[in-house]
Amino acid sequence: MLLAQHPGRIPGLSAVAQKASFCTMRETVEDNADPELYSPHPEVRGMTLLNREAFKRTVVVPVLKVKKEIVHTLMKSLKHAVLRRPGLKRVIEDPGDEGSKLVILDPHKVPEFSLGQAEQEVLKQLNIPPEVSRYNLELTYENFKSEEILRAVLPEGQDVASGFSRVGHIAHFNLRDHQLPYRHLIGQVIIDKNPGITCVVNKTSIIDSTYRNFEMEVLAGESNLVTKVKENNISYDLDFAKVYWNPRLSTEHGRIVELLKPGDVLFDVFAGIGPFAIPAAKKKCVVFANDLNPESYKWLLHNCKLNKVDNKIKAFNLDGRDFLLGPVREELSKALALEKEEQKPAVHIVMNLPASALEFLDVFRHLLVGEPCSAALLPMVHCYGFSKHENPAKEIQERAEASLGASLDGRCSTYLVRNVAPNKEMLCISFQVPADVLYKRPCPAEEKPASKRLRTSKDFTEEKLAS
Repeated sequence: MLLAQHPGRIPGLSAVAQKASFCTMRETVEDNADPELYSPHPEVRGMTLLNREAFKRTVVVPVLKVKKEIVHTLMKSLKHAVLRRPGLKRVIEDPGDEGSKLVILDPHKVPEFSLGQAEQEVLKQLNIPPEVSRYNLELTYENFKSEEILRAVLPEGQDVASGFSRVGHIAHFNLRDHQLPYRHLIGQVIIDKNPGITCVVNKTSIIDSTYRNFEMEVLAGESNLVTKVKENNISYDLDFAKVYWNPRLSTEHGRIVELLKPGDVLFDVFAGIGPFAIPAAKKKCVVFANDLNPESYKWLLHNCKLNKVDNKIKAFNLDGRDFLLGPVREELSKALALEKEEQKPAVHIVMNLPASALEFLDVFRHLLVGEPCSAALLPMVHCYGFSKHENPAKEIQERAEASLGASLDGRCSTYLVRNVAPNKEMLCISFQVPADVLYKRPCPAEEKPASKRLRTSKDFTEEKLAS
């Protein structure tokens, strides 16, 4: 960093100070330790096109003159009082003494340019003069944090757009209306301050409930939205513009997979690109994964091969209701018809479409025909939903019961996944489908017409190809 000094208590600084006065850019020198000391230049307020030079500012900071051989020892002893700023050296050359260094202190920790009693004791033990000198320190755009830059630029009192989701090389924002005039500047600042981010996007529409994707605007950087992500030690490729991916669900994906044991059967009704299905397959579960979005289905197949589980997952590109009525019903009938109970695997059905998954639960009404299996083998459903209710767990349970046509009192658990927005929660309700809901007992005298036979996954595939 270029440092200009006031003539002060350190010998030999006068010449340097005179040299620095020939700087062509007008600078403001602050010589008190106020809370806004490290704010960018006030004139950047309202900037919409990023001008990095405009952030240059000179402030006065305290420094200690220290012999070179004891700088390391002093830094360890006074680390709480040393200045810490991005891209800024804390120890610099002393232009007036080759045998010494200047240690820059934090003005907020050294008010009035005077050390406290504890710090003076440290200096006394190290035989360092306790004199604190004033030093003109030039701060540039590189020395400010992204939040400091945006707070200085956006209108006073407005929320700062510092939070975003990171998806591979992409930073994803949901900007508010008052932030939109500054969106391109925000995007460039995020790229500058976050290594590895080369594209910044802003969501411009609500999530489409059919394919779970949304329109977005590229604010800064490259327009390539095909990216790589890693979650729970598993890699995924995806096109962020065409499929749904939310890094905030990483913990929830891991929680559900943790419930599974090798040999269990997992039906993933709204699988996306595979964040439940692929780790379950790696855990040696039998997995059936489905998604209506053709792009999600394509990337699901791709990621199965990428993670070498393509021979362990049977993938489908069906509507969720058709998947439940076809492949799920067929495979459930097989799994629960095994002769020995110890051979029957635990069955889990994941329904992660929180905008509407609860409305699909009516499919389980009399999904199977015959004598019920033992209660321990009834399939476990994990269904997700949004709630704005003051008691979200109760509301989610009531909606699930309405779809099933049965009470879940004492037979379900609800888990708060995350807060989506103010007064909007995402929850997961888990329950075993009650036997009287799942099974329809056949009448002995009733013949089963051929036209009423159960449709198989083959039927659904043929119907889809025909359409």
